[in-house]
Amino acid sequence: MKLYGYWRSSTSYRLRIALKLKDISFETVPVDLLAGGQNEDNYLSLNPSGGVPSLVLDDGAVLPQSMAVLEYLEAVYPSPSMIPSDPIDAKIVRAAANIFASDIHPVNNLKIISALTELGHSQDETVTWMNEWMLRGLQAYQAALPQGTMFSFGNTPTIADICLIPQLFNAHRWGTDLSSLTRLTEIETRCLAIPAFASAHPDLQPDAT
Repeated sequence: MKLYGYWRSSTSYRLRIALKLKDISFETVPVDLLAGGQNEDNYLSLNPSGGVPSLVLDDGAVLPQSMAVLEYLEAVYPSPSMIPSDPIDAKIVRAAANIFASDIHPVNNLKIISALTELGHSQDETVTWMNEWMLRGLQAYQAALPQGTMFSFGNTPTIADICLIPQLFNAHRWGTDLSSLTRLTEIETRCLAIPAFASAHPDLQPDAT
């Protein structure tokens, strides 16, 4: 498999964690978002939306959209599981993961921040924007968690944790005030002690600068 992504992309980070948790071999193919690599013809031929990541399977099939790819990986490589087998528990975990995928990421991705800049907003204003939406989403996520679990929804990581850790990386990067989110930072510490999470960290990727 080939994973087309960018080292600091939270959506690429999600898939690196999942692939490593399930011990699936893959080759990293960097797409430099800052240099516009996502808009080059050779990449658009793989993913017409110009987003990352894209996972190319051994047979050449191209899978875009990280949440859909996570579902594919769970279906084809069910162990270790990222989604509970109980339908209600599975719905709860998916809903929590979508706080990141649907509520935070869409208003904080590079396209949106670039558009805000083009409209005349300063760097400080765009950082304030990002921190506002990250904090709101992270607070909602923390409020949704059960008590007494090592990870977000149990004693093993789920797709919710796989989405949480990249978002916390972004929060640290942009200086989000996490003082009210100690439950999340405790979960983060536990996740990053797991080799699959640790080795997927952006700073360890071949295109990290």
